Amino acid sequence: MHSHHHSHDHHDHAHAPDVDANGRRREYRLLIAFGLTTITMLVEAVGGWISGSLALLADAGHMLVDASALLFAWLGAWFARRPADALRSFGYARLEVLVGYTNSLTQILLVAWIIHEAVIRFLQPAPILSGTMLVVAVIGLLVNLFVLRVLGGHDHDDLNTAAARLHVIGDLLGSVGAVAAALIVRYFDALWADPLFSVFVSLLILNSAWRLLRRSAHILLEGVPEGVDVDELRRQVEEGIEGVREIHHVHVWQLSGGRRMATLHARLHEGLHPDRAIRAIQELLESRFAVSHATVQIDGDDCAAGACAGARHASKS
Repeated sequence: MHSHHHSHDHHDHAHAPDVDANGRRREYRLLIAFGLTTITMLVEAVGGWISGSLALLADAGHMLVDASALLFAWLGAWFARRPADALRSFGYARLEVLVGYTNSLTQILLVAWIIHEAVIRFLQPAPILSGTMLVVAVIGLLVNLFVLRVLGGHDHDDLNTAAARLHVIGDLLGSVGAVAAALIVRYFDALWADPLFSVFVSLLILNSAWRLLRRSAHILLEGVPEGVDVDELRRQVEEGIEGVREIHHVHVWQLSGGRRMATLHARLHEGLHPDRAIRAIQELLESRFAVSHATVQIDGDDCAAGACAGARHASKS
């Protein structure tokens, strides 16, 4: 006796209009952020070249990467709303995770470049027009604050927007560092402040980029979602649903930042109808573990005779 059932249709259709509306709003915000970031990047690049400030040039280089990142984030949000097709049966939702992973890698490379340039400036200080540097840095700070507001609140499960916000926060920190460096250079004639603040800001960016890289890589490797214990999930299903004898061959992963999936095999006591058991298991997984798409297979006597021994061992290892 084998039975399979999926639980995604009802829930996906019930919330499709809201999801689509939120997706369109997110796309619009990302597009505005891309335009503003691109303009500010050009202003900072020209200002950094004229003033001779590494802090401004580093922030402009950061914003060049960020402008590209915001563009790819917009493309990722657009593709994520495309329906599934014959080649991609789960649709394009995981594209947002791939974008987040790529963006975090670009941030790490940018940090390496900033630190390299800062070391050169420490060894060979160069003159800086602090007045020009200060004006441009303040403009960049104000624009980045506005862009951060345009992007809205942080959704922990949306890696695409999380990556975009990471880049903008990095820009914001870069602008704060540039303003501080400009003030110190202007009033204390301390040229070392310019590369010093560049290094400090780059280390802050590196910390956030590393966290995003680890999280998105975990999803791409189909790791167990954060906060989910597979052994505890198995125990709650076995103890929480009367008539379920055993749960094995359990796999839980994320399609994208906010979509948890699961597959599992179940053995039932006599008298419990397979369809009732499947529905009960799916409802428990959704209510307690936020699993929106579950595939449940009911195993029969051949499993009890030893056919599922390997599956049971694999799910518990």
